Amino acid sequence: MNIRQFEYVLAVAEVRHFEWAAEKCFATQSTLSTMVSKFEEELGITIFNRKKKPVEITAEGEVIIEQIKAIQSQIGVLNELAKEFKGEVDGTLTLSVIPTIAPFLLPLFLQSFAEKFPQLQIEVREQTTGEITRLLKARELDIGILSLPINDPDLIEIPLYDEPFLLLDCGNRYANPVRPEALNPSDIWLMEEGHCMRTQIVTFCDLETRMATPPFNFNFKAGSIDSLLRFVKANNATTLLPYLATTAYSTVEMQKLREFQAPVPIRSVGLVVHRHFVKRRVLYFLEQEILKQVHPILPKTAEALLLNPV
Repeated sequence: MNIRQFEYVLAVAEVRHFEWAAEKCFATQSTLSTMVSKFEEELGITIFNRKKKPVEITAEGEVIIEQIKAIQSQIGVLNELAKEFKGEVDGTLTLSVIPTIAPFLLPLFLQSFAEKFPQLQIEVREQTTGEITRLLKARELDIGILSLPINDPDLIEIPLYDEPFLLLDCGNRYANPVRPEALNPSDIWLMEEGHCMRTQIVTFCDLETRMATPPFNFNFKAGSIDSLLRFVKANNATTLLPYLATTAYSTVEMQKLREFQAPVPIRSVGLVVHRHFVKRRVLYFLEQEILKQVHPILPKTAEALLLNPV
């Protein structure tokens, strides 16, 4: 068996058609079909049921294909290690950031970081914590930027900075600084479930035990931080915002912000990679670039209380 046979088997498994798989692999159909058949003969196991249209994968084939994927992944690791030893940084780097961090952090470092690696194609997306961790564990994503801790043995966490929350008080209800216990839970608007910032706010404000009747006959849970801000401002409500979300606020907007008395709620932001991630040089420079850009902006919160995200 050889690597080319692995590629052929995976191609057929993906498209469920030998002719289309051959086109995908830039091979003739007869070559691909022969190589796959030889692979099955060598194993003594039938991977594909060719009598079905589209081609079906046998129960034994499903197990074999998963193992081939794992082997292909390790081959990729070997190739990346070789490049790392030779100081070569090229190919593609995939980076995912949760939506409550991305719009405020990415503009600070992404361009300057990318300029350090001109041969590296960087693909950036916004995804939820759950989706990022799933992709990291499946080795389908290189680096995630998340609220920590994640607490997964397959993943490595690299803390970057602790970011305090501020209260956006569009109804001018609270004094500055605000006491955490003085917050009215019915007046706080949140992100929808699945966003770790929602969990942090619920924990800090003890919303699960301090149930209250909302002042409106509708309940809005925002899918993005931009939507959250628009609704909060339109309804003179309140919400908690991470500090970096407020750094571009005007003087008028700053008057609606309230700091918290101790203990100040904060979130810990960091890089997360798979424990077998090998682009260590890229990871180091990414860490250093973010630290260089963010630390001068953040206030000191030595007495802050860290809230653990999901």
